[in-house]
Amino acid sequence: MKKIGILFITFLILSLVPSCSKNHGATIKKHPVTLRLSENHVAGYPTSLADEEFARLVQKRTEGRVKIEVREGGALAQNEGDAIEGLQTGDLAFTRVSSSSVAAYVNQINAIQFPYLYRNADHMWKVLNGQIGQDILNGIESSGSGLVGLCYYDGGSRNFYVNKPVHSVADMKGLRIRVMNSPIMLDMCEALGAKGVTGLSMTEIRGAVLSGKIDGAENNFPSYQSNGDYSIAPYFVLDQHTRIPEILIASKKVLSRLDPGDVEIIKEVAKETQEYEIQKWKEREAYSEQVSRKNGCQVIELSSHEYDEFQKAMDPVYKKHGSQYMSIINAIRAVN
Repeated sequence: MKKIGILFITFLILSLVPSCSKNHGATIKKHPVTLRLSENHVAGYPTSLADEEFARLVQKRTEGRVKIEVREGGALAQNEGDAIEGLQTGDLAFTRVSSSSVAAYVNQINAIQFPYLYRNADHMWKVLNGQIGQDILNGIESSGSGLVGLCYYDGGSRNFYVNKPVHSVADMKGLRIRVMNSPIMLDMCEALGAKGVTGLSMTEIRGAVLSGKIDGAENNFPSYQSNGDYSIAPYFVLDQHTRIPEILIASKKVLSRLDPGDVEIIKEVAKETQEYEIQKWKEREAYSEQVSRKNGCQVIELSSHEYDEFQKAMDPVYKKHGSQYMSIINAIRAVN
């Protein structure tokens, strides 16, 4: 009986001690966390494709611990402002927005959006992926907005498209151009001798040109092509007056709930998807230009001398709106 008693006590003690031998060195599997990403562009658009690639890589690199559900076409938020609010409350985890939508929290973003600032796309990407751009991106997280900047995406360049050929600043005189409701855009047109017109949606451009209310508008090639504006404003002036990048941002509140290691994976993966999105943008832009040309669009490329003339005309715009950003603007101009 004494022997049986000892054996029973030994069994009882062993049963209360957690076994570590079988799990020694193993990682405890976590339950999958599903996070939502809001995208206002339609499925198949370059940023939407990049969102999907981001989601795929995050799930792969976290070994299924983090899954991201991408919802395009504004299914989760009607506009970018609503999407940002969803990130701040923690209802959404990620969204892709225009950098201009984040400028309210980090006003240095305004500096990277001035007209005729970049010589070309390569110049812009050297700025954004260099010290200037990364400081601005990091500033989103330290702004107290509850947002975390992950990476920049390409939104292309905005260009004038009108119903007459334009090769010089003199050719812009008197033209009425539909622009975004922005003081800088309105002053840009005025500096070129044109008149900026606001209050018109994209779908109203065609009727406004046909009725003589405006002579054209400005946008990137995919928007120009998808809207069919080549039929009423066939001269696409490749002046590349603004390049406003997109930004993939995250909710600081949501990221704080995740394992720090998974947060680092998310940040690394986001930066990796930048090149993927840039390539998809180039493909979409080339397709849109091809379709537009087949439908009568005439692309007007400015010479370096002509571009310099447009850029020089912006002096009053920079004096009026850029005084507080001139240190950043000059640094951008100095980037080779």
